[in-house]
Amino acid sequence: MSAAVRLPRPLALAILAEAQASPEREVCGLLGGRGDRAVSRYPVPNAAEDPARRFRMEPRAQIAAFREMRRRGETLYAIYHSHPRGPALPSAVDLAEAAYPEAFHLIAGLGTRGVLELRAFRIQAGRAEALPLEVLDEEAMEEEAADEAPVEGPRGRGPGPL
Repeated sequence: MSAAVRLPRPLALAILAEAQASPEREVCGLLGGRGDRAVSRYPVPNAAEDPARRFRMEPRAQIAAFREMRRRGETLYAIYHSHPRGPALPSAVDLAEAAYPEAFHLIAGLGTRGVLELRAFRIQAGRAEALPLEVLDEEAMEEEAADEAPVEGPRGRGPGPL
């Protein structure tokens, strides 16, 4: 069974907005995560020779994004990019050049007759596996945070009575 990619709604909307704002070139970036979800977005300029058809993250900006993730106590959760003229599916180039096999890959598709797509994949050894994408609203994230909060008994001496 594959893991679901968990993305807060504001991050999903930011990726789609970034892609829409650059309809002539692929946008790209990184998502920092904590635990089982993305928590931060790090847009990185596309330095590819043909940015309308492929992406290559600008190396210095990519390194700066990794440093900021580390400073915030985050790990690489996902790599994202857009397909301005096509669906949200990995291209042959995406499969061949995918790095960081431990990270999820998100693709925003704009070439889908006015319908925006955002899909998630695991790309390893030149193969893509489609994964469920769970977009989290604020209420769901607050409920999960409350469930994960430590429970203390009277005067903070550990768990209370069962």
